[in-house]
Amino acid sequence: VGYRAFTEHAAAKYQLKGWVRNRSDGAVEAVFAGEPDRVRAMIDTCRKGPPGSRIDAIEEREASADEMALCGFSVFVILSTHRG
Repeated sequence: VGYRAFTEHAAAKYQLKGWVRNRSDGAVEAVFAGEPDRVRAMIDTCRKGPPGSRIDAIEEREASADEMALCGFSVFVILSTHRG
């Protein structure tokens, strides 16, 4: 479906930092950082997703410093699948 690439493109549009990755259970997880109104717009965009995607749920919470460190605090990246 291309959800990670879709998310990366949208994050660039909203000028956000963070990351997106697949989880071993098939879900996708992402962390966004930036202006609150842009983060809200990004979450709304993720609720719609790319054509052909199925969004079952979106969980919102504050990211930890360790989670933010995965992107180096300065860019938005696609990470490898999380196997944990």
